[in-house]
Amino acid sequence: MRRLEFVSLQVLDLEASKKFYTEKLGFEIMETGNPAAVVFAYKKGDASFAIRNPIGNIEDKNLGLGVSIWFTIDGTIEDLKTEFAKKNVSVVGEVTNTPFGKTIMVKDPNGYTITFLEGK
Repeated sequence: MRRLEFVSLQVLDLEASKKFYTEKLGFEIMETGNPAAVVFAYKKGDASFAIRNPIGNIEDKNLGLGVSIWFTIDGTIEDLKTEFAKKNVSVVGEVTNTPFGKTIMVKDPNGYTITFLEGK
């Protein structure tokens, strides 16, 4: 195995999740060819991932349990936290210093943890 090529998260409400990722977190839509999915990039970077309609029954499931996706940012964590506050995005916990750099986390509407990293 050489690298992780792509991540796709199953969501309960595709439109609500699309709105959260674009309007609240600042992700950009890369592709809309599949009506059952939305592919995103973050800040015109190399990272991409998708949200999609469920494959199978996910009702009453704890979708985000055990999942955390990390994105490295160009600016500072403090600036991103301020931007999130202006958009009424709830940050999970406080800014954390990790061996990789400072992080903040948010939960998406489906319970997935999205971590933003200010790299060292």
